[in-house]
Amino acid sequence: MTSSEVRQRIIDGLGVPTELLTGAPRPIPTPVSSLGLTSLAPDADLLDRLTKVVASPARVDHATLDWLDRLLAEHRRAEDDLGSRPLVGIMRRQLSTVADLYAGASGVLTNRVVRLASEHAQFLAWMAQDQGDSAAALAWYDRSHEWALEADEPDMAATTLSMKAHLAWSAGNGQRCARLGQAARRASPGVSLGVQGMAAQMEARGHALAGQADAAHRLLDEAERLIYRAAERPEDEPPWMYFYGENWFTLQRGMAEMHLRHWDGAVDLLRTGISVLPVQYRRDRAWYGACLSHALAASGHVDIAVQTAVDCAADAADVGRPHAWNELHTTAALLLRRGAPQARTLVDALRGY
Repeated sequence: MTSSEVRQRIIDGLGVPTELLTGAPRPIPTPVSSLGLTSLAPDADLLDRLTKVVASPARVDHATLDWLDRLLAEHRRAEDDLGSRPLVGIMRRQLSTVADLYAGASGVLTNRVVRLASEHAQFLAWMAQDQGDSAAALAWYDRSHEWALEADEPDMAATTLSMKAHLAWSAGNGQRCARLGQAARRASPGVSLGVQGMAAQMEARGHALAGQADAAHRLLDEAERLIYRAAERPEDEPPWMYFYGENWFTLQRGMAEMHLRHWDGAVDLLRTGISVLPVQYRRDRAWYGACLSHALAASGHVDIAVQTAVDCAADAADVGRPHAWNELHTTAALLLRRGAPQARTLVDALRGY
């Protein structure tokens, strides 16, 4: 049997959809595809171990899986700054490597491999969603959810439902967003407080999108309480929740106020959140900056709205397509409809990218 046939049997055994694993390989400094981050460079002993494990998956061990956990965590953070497009091919190949380890694992190692596959699939789903490819995002979320259940990982099982709620929100479907957020909260026992909080705020966001202010505010208050409790024991939270905290929640409240057309409240919350959002969250700064420009325009602060939009246009064009980029065009359209002469400044700025 050829090596390609063996690999295909492993992929089939784990259930990886081959159509989701396309992408031409390219030279890498380690046997696992990754960005060229110095923080990820293994020492000589670990490099030797990784090389042997990749060549012979029966050698898989905890040290290798520990490094793959760290590799995924570093790439999640890199995506905050670089955006999703430079990372999709790399992450598909990382998942291929994880899938190859399935046949060589046994006992608790098998659960770790399947958990890693689930986390990779969730990250790939997020990147597909970030690029506006809803069909691929749904396929990856479904696959991640299935693997999470197989690996007995309730936090990821609930997270995939929360992220499907986010996908419904992106499509403007408030009812489905709220229902999926609610489903995430009751899906699995033993879900962390932070993951419960994320689900509650997604349910709230769905109600806000549907114009149901009382339900939205009640759930946001509940989510905030969960966040504060989670902050007391950060070690209990899964690694993909690194971004979820008090400031991120402030920004989510700002989004909810936008949906409810409470424009001044949205401006205050978004300004507060953006002011302390780390610079390496470049995509998020572009998105929330675009939302702030929209809220400012809707509340009548035209000059500041245009300046805010222009300031974040470069990052929106570079790492914020389609979402932040579309939001800037929504702001421009709003100003044009209101006959604001400053709208031409924004339109001309957007045409430059």
